[in-house]
Amino acid sequence: MALTAVVAVLCLALVDVGVLVFVAGIAGVVLSAVGLWWLLSLRGLSRLLGALLAVAAPVAVLVYYIWRGVWVWALLALVLYGLALVCGRAAMRAHGKAYVVRGRAGKRPRQPFLIMNPRSGGGKVGRFDLVEKAERLGARVHLLDTEGGGTDVEELAREAAANGADLLGVAGGDGTQALVAGVAAEHGLPFLVISAGTRNHFAMDLGLDRADPARCLDALTDGEELRVDLGVVNGRPFVNTVSFGAYADIVQQPEYRDAKAGTALALLPDLLGTEGRRLDAAVGEKLLTGQQAVLVTNNPYAGPDPLAGGLRPRLDRGKLGVIAVRVESAAQAADLAVRGAHAQGVVFATGRGVEVTAPEDVIPVAVDGEALMLSAPVVCTVRHRALRVLVPRTRPGTVAPASPLNWRWITALALGRAR
Repeated sequence: MALTAVVAVLCLALVDVGVLVFVAGIAGVVLSAVGLWWLLSLRGLSRLLGALLAVAAPVAVLVYYIWRGVWVWALLALVLYGLALVCGRAAMRAHGKAYVVRGRAGKRPRQPFLIMNPRSGGGKVGRFDLVEKAERLGARVHLLDTEGGGTDVEELAREAAANGADLLGVAGGDGTQALVAGVAAEHGLPFLVISAGTRNHFAMDLGLDRADPARCLDALTDGEELRVDLGVVNGRPFVNTVSFGAYADIVQQPEYRDAKAGTALALLPDLLGTEGRRLDAAVGEKLLTGQQAVLVTNNPYAGPDPLAGGLRPRLDRGKLGVIAVRVESAAQAADLAVRGAHAQGVVFATGRGVEVTAPEDVIPVAVDGEALMLSAPVVCTVRHRALRVLVPRTRPGTVAPASPLNWRWITALALGRAR
């Protein structure tokens, strides 16, 4: 009904003011996207002009609408379209706010060994008293020395396994989680995820409590075991993603951690320009050539969007997800800005193996957010259900992902014709 009202409002406005108003609106969107492309891909005066165009185009359209006296029509149409989006999204969302993937009852570990990073997540280990709470539950805790030269967490986990640890766990970022998870899978030990990182993508897809990482420790006394997949890139384990191209180049910079936005803005002209690195990715028999960015995920995202975060409703499908992006002109940038995941420059694929090649012998790669340099070709594979994850039996669960908006299907649903 809301979408029908939008069409009705637009038709009334067309009769009242003519087609030029609609042409102006479309032109404003396109010019704003062009300005954004210039802002990201150029330098100097051209970048400044791009920023001005990205802002001036929609402002000019707004001024024009006010001058023509149709701003009320435009505002009403936007409000109704927003209502249609909200209702459509609600209709496409799975019933229930969250779901919990169940596993088999987990055996209570007798000698759990936990590695904790005191700086991870802005100091969550200390803020939530994770060391003290874990030790009260019988765990042996190793607190990483973040001031020294760094600790080989893989070797630390292997030593713990050799000394009789029957569970390995990590309170830290996804990169550290992946390294210790690889050791746990290697020794057939259960693995405990403690959501003390910054983003905690792996913990989110496991349905763990990201607001209170101490609740993850409940798995030590009342847990259940899930079997999930473990990704491998050139022999190194990963639990979430492997990024190639623009993002991987950016995170390689030493200043990235302290100035993410500024570093990205400074490097994007080189990465998105005609001289930027191009990648080829082979996903099974499918070949993706000349890509600017490639993202490989341990199990595919639900409704993947290259401009936003994703959710993996399953972690045990035995498949890798691939998102490849190629944007080489203002028109393609406008298409990406307007249509997002549906743009022609975005390709999605799935497979059990991915091989990424580049003209260079060694290329930058971001593995679970960690900057690395790996020898090409870079090969990503997945070990099906190789990781035993111990999770609390009582946990928030995973928010049900919304399906991609499809107005034809939504209309059929509203008319009671959809199955």
